[in-house]
Amino acid sequence: MGEDVRVEYDPIRRTSYGWGRVLLTHLIVVGLPTIIYYQLRVAGHDLFWLHIIVAATYFITAVVLIWEALITLTRRRATRDHTDGSRRMLARLLPAAGGRLSIATLPPTPAATIIVAAFLPNERDIIVDTVRHLLTSIERPAAGFEVILAYNTPTHLSVEDELAQIAAADPAFTLLRVEGSESKAENVDAAIEIASGEIVSILDADHHPCPDCLARAWRWLAQGYDVVQGRSVIRNHDTNTLTRLIAVEFECIYAVSHTARSLALDTAIFGGSNGYWRADVLREIRFDRSMMTEDIDASARALLGGYRIAHDRSIISTELAPSNFHAFWCQRKRWAQGWLQVSLKHQAPMWRTKHLTALQKLHWTYLLLYRELYPLITLQIFPVVISLWLHQGDVPLRTHWFLWLSTITTLASGPLATVSAMKNAHLRYHWWYGLIYGAIVIVFVMLKNTIVLVAMYDQLFKKTDWVVTRRDISHRLEEELAAQESSAT
Repeated sequence: MGEDVRVEYDPIRRTSYGWGRVLLTHLIVVGLPTIIYYQLRVAGHDLFWLHIIVAATYFITAVVLIWEALITLTRRRATRDHTDGSRRMLARLLPAAGGRLSIATLPPTPAATIIVAAFLPNERDIIVDTVRHLLTSIERPAAGFEVILAYNTPTHLSVEDELAQIAAADPAFTLLRVEGSESKAENVDAAIEIASGEIVSILDADHHPCPDCLARAWRWLAQGYDVVQGRSVIRNHDTNTLTRLIAVEFECIYAVSHTARSLALDTAIFGGSNGYWRADVLREIRFDRSMMTEDIDASARALLGGYRIAHDRSIISTELAPSNFHAFWCQRKRWAQGWLQVSLKHQAPMWRTKHLTALQKLHWTYLLLYRELYPLITLQIFPVVISLWLHQGDVPLRTHWFLWLSTITTLASGPLATVSAMKNAHLRYHWWYGLIYGAIVIVFVMLKNTIVLVAMYDQLFKKTDWVVTRRDISHRLEEELAAQESSAT
């Protein structure tokens, strides 16, 4: 993974799901082991040890989920004081020692820059609302405030004229068309060159942050942190079942997992949007367009450079979830492949660095190496069971204590994490959102594991086409762009 692989950029084309790759990867990961395990059973080998390894993997993940849920149920704020009573006692029993804020008086928020990255053909229908939200709703620091829209487009669009009018009416807004850009990383890096703020916030085109986001981020930056990641909340959650699932999933991610890790271990990640950087640190780190998740790569490089990242779930920004399966598939496949790239590139340096504690290194091993091995190991439960059935004609119930412990812990972890997510949800979702999520979370996780396998296959064969999350572009616009591309050819 040492070579510089430039990501192929064809952002508005409709890619296939790759059902052939789905079948092939599962034949390799499930089908082939089934044959091998069957032959081992015929030869008299007992594969109970393999069953224990799979159960242990489930158990580790379940324990982490329960640990995160307990932390976020007992600690609501990153301050030095806890609530009284039993929750305070439980919080003390948990290793929740990092990510704390002092209640000391802070200096005024310094000059701030908000960079919005956009590929306009994809986001032309939402970008004006985002820009107006930032210019009218965000509390502007007295020291200075600017919004830079860094975008690329293959052709001039009418929305550019409307954006130019907004820029003419408000000197705080800068319209930056990045010629030749083929990635978000290039757009953001171009905007960094002209950003004047001491704080730089990076947003995707669909993000609408809370009014006091800059002041809340400054609380961390003023006390020694270099990057602050806020919390993403799904704005279009009531569109369909998929968006409702993603809404609860995001609460599990941002309000539970990321929050707990920051509170307990004093480490976090920059998630690509609703992140707030010290300008000098951002100029040093920048973004690598060869990485499919340039945000996670930047997070890893920042941590390896000795910089500190915090997660604050009180810095709310709403965003749009994919509203159809195709957009969801492309988004998650890109995320999975990008995380794999980061794991291959940064896992070993994470072990060697002097800037992380032993617990933080263990955490980043869980995030990188373990998360890549998890689907490969847990899927082995199927060939283990199928090979046993083929060999004996039935699957007898094991009474081993660890298998029961793993099963009970795994079954308990999902509901507990969901309860914590729903309790800490920014929006008061209907109770049945959590019920639906809890009922099908196993299927949802299996789907994401399938996507991970396809991402591994694509990375192995260097299939690095980068497809943006579609914003339901009109067919007429697609035809217009295709016609212009054809005439140019």
